[in-house]
Amino acid sequence: MPPFPSRSGPTLDARLARALAEVPVVASVVGTRPLRQFLTAPARVCILASLAVGQLPQVVPPLCRAGRTVFVNVDSSPGLAQDRGALEFIKNMGAHGVVSTRLSLIEKGRPLGLLTMMKVFVTDRSNLHRSTDAVSRGAPDLVEIMPAPIVARMSAQALRAMSPSVAAGFVETPADVALALALGSVAAATSDPRLWHLRRDQLPPVPPTALKRPAAPSQE
Repeated sequence: MPPFPSRSGPTLDARLARALAEVPVVASVVGTRPLRQFLTAPARVCILASLAVGQLPQVVPPLCRAGRTVFVNVDSSPGLAQDRGALEFIKNMGAHGVVSTRLSLIEKGRPLGLLTMMKVFVTDRSNLHRSTDAVSRGAPDLVEIMPAPIVARMSAQALRAMSPSVAAGFVETPADVALALALGSVAAATSDPRLWHLRRDQLPPVPPTALKRPAAPSQE
């Protein structure tokens, strides 16, 4: 396997650092039903998913006025095009950022002043190399690594190539959030409203054994 591409000095955007300072959880808000729960929770960052293009103008501005940092998942918004026009539409609504698996959209987002979060699905080591290459090319502000348990299987070098990262998928307990942070992610993302109330000082301790990475095989 070739070496992982390096990310020279990746740092978390100051706006995101402030938003995640107290609650290191990104709320995955799927549809409109969880919106009220999110607005009454201390979590400050959300990813909007499964909202039709016509619903976004009714949802995004109120969340922004409430002081939330709003990302829109472009891939899962029915009726929303996959082009620069869609990103401009999102920007003009006041959203702060976009989420996508598509490198082309990530590359177009930054010139528009949008925060970008690239979603990657890590299923095996060859897929991991393709993902880190895409991250290197797209230079997103955040990388959403799915599923979260795979973070424990990734080498420190691979995690650096994908940092700053958000662990997502199968984040179900406070222990899952604590482990993701202990392994190097800046936050964990979940659709479970109970975890949108999890403050950093409430994180449970992580057993040292959970941080021991298994030996990687010599080849796939």
